[in-house]
Amino acid sequence: MTPVLELVDLEVRYGSVPALRGISLVVERGEIVTLLGANGAGKTTTLRTISGLHRAHSGSIRFNGRPIQALAAHDVVGVGVGHVPEGRRIFPRMNVLENLEMGAYRRRGELKDDLERIFRLFPVLGERRRQDGGTLSGGEQQMLAIGRAMMSHPDVLLLDEPSMGLAPLVVKAIFSIIDQIRADGTTILLVEQNATQALQLADRGYVLENGDIVMSGPASQILGDQRIRAAYLGEGAAS
Repeated sequence: MTPVLELVDLEVRYGSVPALRGISLVVERGEIVTLLGANGAGKTTTLRTISGLHRAHSGSIRFNGRPIQALAAHDVVGVGVGHVPEGRRIFPRMNVLENLEMGAYRRRGELKDDLERIFRLFPVLGERRRQDGGTLSGGEQQMLAIGRAMMSHPDVLLLDEPSMGLAPLVVKAIFSIIDQIRADGTTILLVEQNATQALQLADRGYVLENGDIVMSGPASQILGDQRIRAAYLGEGAAS
């Protein structure tokens, strides 16, 4: 079966400085795959390159077998890739409803059913539909950012640090919603500093260091690796 998303020897540079050094990864349909690594490892660059916000120097990005690395960002959305960026980047002076409608800018026709779906997934957004995005709590803004991306009906959802700056109870709720989105049929590529929660949620994982993939495998295997526990989970390696 063709992977829904496949990166092959993807290299990205900032000027002459390599950010990704020929990485390859696969995301199968229906999976949650997580990218782990320290700040500056290349995780956000990977997502931004997939979504067309950065240009690859070499290598390929295939979506359902189709090369998309040359597409503009709005065309990447059009083929079925949604992106929730780090920092949420909602429109603070637009209300919740307007923010969600912006997520469907590529689509025509009635949005009622889509909005009802988002409000079932995030009831608090339904309650605050006329409230400006900038007045929402951090957790509500993250829900709005995810809901806005879901309005484009993505086959694959790219999530960049969805737990950043959120209280533990809110993080638990966000991760539960991510799992529900996957259960409803959306494949997810997740970048997350909270390695424990990401690996407990994901099917498989990749570990990036300085633009290279240094480890990959089932999430349970990575979670049990002492090197990963020492580097990312704050635990001492076994002697």
